[in-house]
Amino acid sequence: MARNIDPKCKQCRRAGEKLFLKGDRCMSAKCAIVKRNYPPGLHGAKGRRKTDGFALQLNEKQKAKRQYQLLEKQFRLTFEKARRKSGNTGDNFLKMLEGRFDNTVFRLGLASSRPQARQLINHGHFSVNGRTVTIPSYQVKAGDLIKIKPTKARGKFFQGLGEKLKGRETPGWLHLDSAELTAKILTEPDAAALSPNFDVQMIIEFYSK
Repeated sequence: MARNIDPKCKQCRRAGEKLFLKGDRCMSAKCAIVKRNYPPGLHGAKGRRKTDGFALQLNEKQKAKRQYQLLEKQFRLTFEKARRKSGNTGDNFLKMLEGRFDNTVFRLGLASSRPQARQLINHGHFSVNGRTVTIPSYQVKAGDLIKIKPTKARGKFFQGLGEKLKGRETPGWLHLDSAELTAKILTEPDAAALSPNFDVQMIIEFYSK
């Protein structure tokens, strides 16, 4: 499966803000945005260039794409599916991005970043409604029950995770049982309650040219 292998800290520096691609490191003083908050490259320290309308749209698209760790083809296909669905395209697009299985695992706190969530899913650590799902782009649905497979739950990675997740706030469309390390999808993501750090309208305008 194709994936973005660009250095994650450079992706954040290019976006100009934290995209939380490296888990706990993003919350520490080692974060690249804290240490070198300017674009990567030879001339990055000179500051960011002024951008016009097209560049702003491109930057918003790139920011969202990097945050959800999708390649251009995956991102564009998701947008096209959202556009073909009835209703508001922007809302549909956000719901589809948030409803990805790897993003859901990240939102629940079962992984510290989306790249880590994707890796865990690829390695078969989770089941949905009793069936192993190894596809990060799988769209979760209301009523789905997510569990860590018993054989995987005994591994070092998940030891003590329940204690860490006690009291953790999760989005309203998710319910997490930190004691059992299980989660249920209560409803589809509410676009009105989402607060993305990118402008969805600019992405729509970019792809509508």
